Amino acid sequence: MAIALASIEAWVFDLDNTLYSTPLLYDAVGERMTAYIARALGVSDAEARILRERYFDDYGATVAGLSRHHALDAHDFLAHVHDVDYSMLDPDPELGVLIERLPGRKIVFTNGGGGHGQRALAQLAIAHCFELVFDIEAAGLAPKPQRAAYERLIEVCGIDPARSALIEDSARNLEPAHALGFATALIGAGDPRHAHFTAPDVKAFLRTVLSTLTSEAG
Repeated sequence: MAIALASIEAWVFDLDNTLYSTPLLYDAVGERMTAYIARALGVSDAEARILRERYFDDYGATVAGLSRHHALDAHDFLAHVHDVDYSMLDPDPELGVLIERLPGRKIVFTNGGGGHGQRALAQLAIAHCFELVFDIEAAGLAPKPQRAAYERLIEVCGIDPARSALIEDSARNLEPAHALGFATALIGAGDPRHAHFTAPDVKAFLRTVLSTLTSEAG
């Protein structure tokens, strides 16, 4: 299906591994998740790691499985695990310039919480590019790829999926968006079946979009 990029009014960006890629930050959050689960449930680190990965695979976010099966305080968990050193992220003003050139609204849609999105964007020096961060707490703890997360995004942000684009590194997170009518872009490797666009990284995608918009306008 051909997508008219000029019709897009809202650009919805995933955060982790889309707007930045820093394994050290991911690892730091993961270690804090494992330690929290081990302490809260009284299990070994190895058992906690298994649960962490299982719930991520099953639900899209570890916190969703913990809330469902163990009645842990999701907000406390999210605040704790994202209490990490964000200085490991390098400011990316070039990315900010590209995002600012996009016409329309810009929103971050992340399964992170506990202020993670806001702190990451601030460290990347691109927070000013976005209208808001719609995180898992704003979604009522429904993570991507659960359809409820997308429906909540649409409702709260007042966006029309038919005039919106989702930019994501996770192929499985694009599937519900595609079904709801979003234009979809897959960043990096993955199954492209539910992606209208693919690009090796977000800057390459943005350059292509901006070039296409310029051509369409001409």
